[in-house]
Amino acid sequence: MKKILQYLFEHKTLSKEDAKKVLLQIGKGQYNEHEVTAFMTVYLMRSITLDELQGFQDALMELCVKADLSEFETLDIVGTGGDGKNTFNISTLACFIAAGAGQKIAKHGNYGASSVSGASNVMEQLGYKFSNDTAQLKKEIKEAGICFLHAPLFHPALKTVGPIRKNLALRTFFNMLGPIANPAQPAYQLIGVYNPEMARVYNYFLQTKGKPFTIIHSMDGYDEISLTNDTKVITQSGEKVMTAEQLGKRIVSAQDIHGGNSIEDAAKIFISILKGDGTWAQNAVVLANAAMALFCTEKYKNYDEAYAAAVESLESGNAFSCLEKLLATNG
Repeated sequence: MKKILQYLFEHKTLSKEDAKKVLLQIGKGQYNEHEVTAFMTVYLMRSITLDELQGFQDALMELCVKADLSEFETLDIVGTGGDGKNTFNISTLACFIAAGAGQKIAKHGNYGASSVSGASNVMEQLGYKFSNDTAQLKKEIKEAGICFLHAPLFHPALKTVGPIRKNLALRTFFNMLGPIANPAQPAYQLIGVYNPEMARVYNYFLQTKGKPFTIIHSMDGYDEISLTNDTKVITQSGEKVMTAEQLGKRIVSAQDIHGGNSIEDAAKIFISILKGDGTWAQNAVVLANAAMALFCTEKYKNYDEAYAAAVESLESGNAFSCLEKLLATNG
């Protein structure tokens, strides 16, 4: 690792093959926590390259526990995290709304590294029991239209990295790897990123995969459609900027989408919104993210049609029903 670090400290970048090799060695526990921390710190000081991202992803997918859910043509809605905004669990809520609209979901998530409550925190608080058994996950998708893949169960080789990330409490390149390390390798992805540079690298990366994707970046730094500002939307067909009014019929304030100060707060907000008791602002943000994800599947003529499907899912109670069915099947 000393040789690798010296190389990187000279402002050089890794080839795809070398990036894969390093992450495989980290996964196999060949370096101590100080070496791994130093390696992670490099990517706090500069952006990750496309070759490095591809190499890291190759390593993660080689090491991970597989989950073949391809028969369902699943969708994942996920943000990189690390935007430091402490919003409520927008992506996870959007997943349940998309599921309520009939789209099969394989949600990949983890505990919050730089926020009060990550996707795994809120799901655990709601009573969901994590599993990496493919048969169980398939059962959940068939019964509830959605399953949840808790990242540490599928990436056991990276257990040494978890405590380091928690102690750093900063976004690292693992934030960037999370959305592209879903073991189910979903057919469709909506990925939120917190800066334009990351959006650019993801765009190059996802273009090589040949699957429908949408990348979103709120212009004021959120890794989701926040409706606090305009949003850059990037797909395999190109990019455009959309206003809050176009996406969610209204503009909201940062305070409107705050996630509370504890995991318990986050879970209360989550249930309130899913039951249809959210504020106008909370609902608008969740619906916009769900609608953009549904539109990404190319099953809707336009964004407004996808938005209407999201509204119907929430207001009819279908989205909340998906959570109830999931917990019943999971229990």
